[in-house]
Amino acid sequence: MTAASAATRILIADDQDDVRSGFRLILDSQPDMTVIGEAADGLTALRLAHTLKPDLVLADIRMPGLDGLELTRRLAGPDAPDPIRVLVVTTFDHDDYVRTALHDGACGFLLKRSGPTLLIEGVRAAMAGDILISPQITVRLLRTPAPTPAPATPALSSPLTTRELDITRLVAEGLTNAEIGEKLFISAGTAKTHIANIQAKLKARNRVGIAAWAWRNNLPGLTPEQ
Repeated sequence: MTAASAATRILIADDQDDVRSGFRLILDSQPDMTVIGEAADGLTALRLAHTLKPDLVLADIRMPGLDGLELTRRLAGPDAPDPIRVLVVTTFDHDDYVRTALHDGACGFLLKRSGPTLLIEGVRAAMAGDILISPQITVRLLRTPAPTPAPATPALSSPLTTRELDITRLVAEGLTNAEIGEKLFISAGTAKTHIANIQAKLKARNRVGIAAWAWRNNLPGLTPEQ
């Protein structure tokens, strides 16, 4: 397989020309990424996503025609017939935006001010099946999980094994698969497998859902950063 064929194909959706140009410059500089299209509004982004079939769409929140949240729902949500990864990159960090985007299938939520390094990491995390959220909003998001219609599962009746509870605790503290593996003396791949099992048992869409469950249930041993 050639480098070109292995590169992540990216569609950029943002209503600001300079932002799109900046993102293209950053992403095209990476040997494993290539920008295949740009859209200045949500409806154009939706059409291009269906015709170009990118591996990943970078979506701003506020765009004319169709906002980034609705674009995310249509491309990556539970009703999407052929889901496409969507990474939200925006200037707006309102909790409702973050929760709605992640609930509707976004594979990450980054702030534009986070810089090029985090943007690149976010794309690679999304392609690896992981989720990256800008550090500025992660702790706040996890400490104040959104209310749910049904009562949370009590910790004492948790469906998780002791090892899975340990991993859930580390996910809630923001550790990566590699860091979890180091702490528990297992491989990053084994940690990833455990996390997939935890998601299935908790019916969580992603790592944020796992972390929110841990905080909601006051999982013993959690040590959030101060």
